[in-house]
Amino acid sequence: MQIGMIGLGRMGINMSRRLLKGGHEVVAFDRSKESIKEISGEGAKGTDSLRSLIRELKKPRIVWMMIPAGKPVDDTIEELKNLLEKGDILIDGGNSSYKDDIRRYKDLKDSDIHYLDIGVSGGVWGLKVGYCMMIGGEKKIFDHVEPLLKTLAPKEGYLYCGESGAGHYVKMVHNGIEYAMMEAYGEGFEILQASPYGKGLNYREVSHLWNQGSVIRSWLLELLEDAFDKDPQLSGIKGYVEDSGEGRWTVQEAIESGVSAPAITLSLFKRFQSRQSDIFSDKVLAALRNEFGGHITIKKGEKVDSSQAGAGKVSAARPEK
Repeated sequence: MQIGMIGLGRMGINMSRRLLKGGHEVVAFDRSKESIKEISGEGAKGTDSLRSLIRELKKPRIVWMMIPAGKPVDDTIEELKNLLEKGDILIDGGNSSYKDDIRRYKDLKDSDIHYLDIGVSGGVWGLKVGYCMMIGGEKKIFDHVEPLLKTLAPKEGYLYCGESGAGHYVKMVHNGIEYAMMEAYGEGFEILQASPYGKGLNYREVSHLWNQGSVIRSWLLELLEDAFDKDPQLSGIKGYVEDSGEGRWTVQEAIESGVSAPAITLSLFKRFQSRQSDIFSDKVLAALRNEFGGHITIKKGEKVDSSQAGAGKVSAARPEK
């Protein structure tokens, strides 16, 4: 099949490569001339504008966007609406909100342009092992583009989830679960690090071990094994963790649906905390503990033996009232 790919970031360019290897024809556009040159050298047809991309595609056109969620997608769709024609198919494979999908689907339907929302998971490894995909939109349009999905996915690696918005909704919850899983692994290894056995443990070996028949085995542990192999104590990594937005949406959906999701919610808040240093809320906790119980308040630059502090062997900054 022929497909137009808009966005050649880490995901978009590797998806284009996998499609090319699968025998499909890829017409590509990106703001980066270097990315266009790179994928053109591998067999794609590079273009220098959305207009030229649409011009190169046969009707009914299939256009797949792999660009940042929000305004970039809306701006691109607005421009494409004046270029696409009745019966053309537009796919958003980024991390958009399902609510935006529903709005865009209705808007494009007025112009007789079909719209699919496809949540894509697989990261930079997708080129080799394939992409897990969750699809929302009209079933007949899903059926039409299915040959592309078969090429992009591993065996049984894609699913039609339902009407417009369903694909990105399932992907949103997928990412919320991912947040909680990563947080659990992080906390577990932090406990090991703080234990009397921490210095003697090889965390790469522990990660590898837990993937051999253990109930907590996962691809994330495989990635963690690779990370510990490169940097055994992760000393070269700053503990700053961004969020793509989908964790927030998952928590919001849990609130609106009245569903208890404490693990996912806490994992999101922990990501917020990772971006702070000398957190003010922790200062409030320390101050309160000192005020009501005479517990030690450690000032900047001071070092205290925590075992002595816990046993009450260190004098408090103020006497207990």
